[in-house]
Amino acid sequence: MRVLAFGTYDVAKHPRVQVLIDGLREHGHDVRELNRPLGLSTADKVKALRDPRALPVAALTVVRRWASLVAGSRHVRGPRRPQAVLVGYLGHLDVVLARLLFPRATVVLDHLIFAADTARDRGTPQGLRTRVLGALDRLAIRCADVVVVDTEEHRGLVPPKYRDRAVVVDVGAPAPWFAAADAPRGERTDAALSVVFFGLFTPLQGTETVGRALRLLDERGVAVRTTLVGDGQDADAVRRLVAGLPGVTWHSWVEAAELPGLVASHDVCLGIFGTTEKAQRVVPNKVYQGAAAGCAVVTSDTPPQRRVLGDDALLVPAGDAEALADALASLAADPDRLAELGARSRARSVGRFTPAAVTAGLDEALTR
Repeated sequence: MRVLAFGTYDVAKHPRVQVLIDGLREHGHDVRELNRPLGLSTADKVKALRDPRALPVAALTVVRRWASLVAGSRHVRGPRRPQAVLVGYLGHLDVVLARLLFPRATVVLDHLIFAADTARDRGTPQGLRTRVLGALDRLAIRCADVVVVDTEEHRGLVPPKYRDRAVVVDVGAPAPWFAAADAPRGERTDAALSVVFFGLFTPLQGTETVGRALRLLDERGVAVRTTLVGDGQDADAVRRLVAGLPGVTWHSWVEAAELPGLVASHDVCLGIFGTTEKAQRVVPNKVYQGAAAGCAVVTSDTPPQRRVLGDDALLVPAGDAEALADALASLAADPDRLAELGARSRARSVGRFTPAAVTAGLDEALTR
């Protein structure tokens, strides 16, 4: 099938789109791209939706990218016209343009996040804005023939009249993460457990729980070498929690091409520990990526994460810093268990988290 990956997505910021593209190609689809990255982060987009002062700049950027997409669509007419159009992640508006430009194609929307749900998770109070965002979610879903979500819990948020369009596709991990696990690692300079967390430091991620757990480990005398990567809403609070702790390194930014190697150089990759409603519905990128990179994965014990990871990760109660500290201390004290857990998470990722594996259901939806 001729598939056009379309929109303002950015695979460097949101690798989920690359997983879908690579997976469909591995299933034999002819996938081309018409992509004009917006150049705005998720935080920028949420800010534009929450703060009217930021909206004009974001809107102007969208208009310029759309003009370029319209111009580019002229090159995929006639016999080159796509049979399906895949609208990449954060495509709530792009899917409307795709529907207009390609009315006879099967439009596939990667609806990894619901705008209203995300805004609430980041502290936007119920009111006009969240109602507008909810309407935007419904418009995006209505424009799509196939709605791709990442968990059964998110499928439950699709309005009932459109739920039969929804296909659950695990987030998975791009090829570089699998390659990172096989790359040679340098000699260890100490015997301390090495732990990495990377993300946006939002309430969903529960990073204050991470900070409190690291403080507890230091108080107990457990040696841990920790790398934190990212910035965001809760970053200042976490900085206060880890201030003065030995062995903590913080990078506000790491290039996407360098991140898999950095993560693979650690023993443990941390997932999420938030207690928000949304945190109970997601399996984050970092869980799939950390497993693919060969790390032992420690994350919160939620229904979707338990379903995806099974016994091949160490699951702890969400928001429980004591439990997280206990889990990390147990791995620090038992190198054999640590190595076994890393090997099991890697084996699960090779079997279930590759682009081809996670897109099997989407391939079926497109070809039936």
